[in-house]
Amino acid sequence: MKSLARVFQAIRIEVNDELHRLRTILNDSLQFIASGGRIVVISYHSLEDRIVKTFFNDCALKFIPSGNKFQPDIPRIPELMVVTKKPLEATEQEQSNNPRSRSAKMRVAERT
Repeated sequence: MKSLARVFQAIRIEVNDELHRLRTILNDSLQFIASGGRIVVISYHSLEDRIVKTFFNDCALKFIPSGNKFQPDIPRIPELMVVTKKPLEATEQEQSNNPRSRSAKMRVAERT
């Protein structure tokens, strides 16, 4: 049964273009968040979580790597500050009350 659920999930993700939509929403969200405002994302599988983590970390960079060890990195003003270094996950009690929460991961970033 688990395999069928994963196949269905993969088909749904592809058909609905969910990963591309997540990237688009994350990029667009920056224009709506005021300084000091927070963006909170709950992801339910590793593909989504990786996209959110990478987006938050990229927006929090203080330097853009030059890609050349003889040239200095380019300084930049970070757009976000990552609040949760590691994702928050459901407790055992919460998982027993709500089995679907077992895969949920929440990440938070604050607009600078």
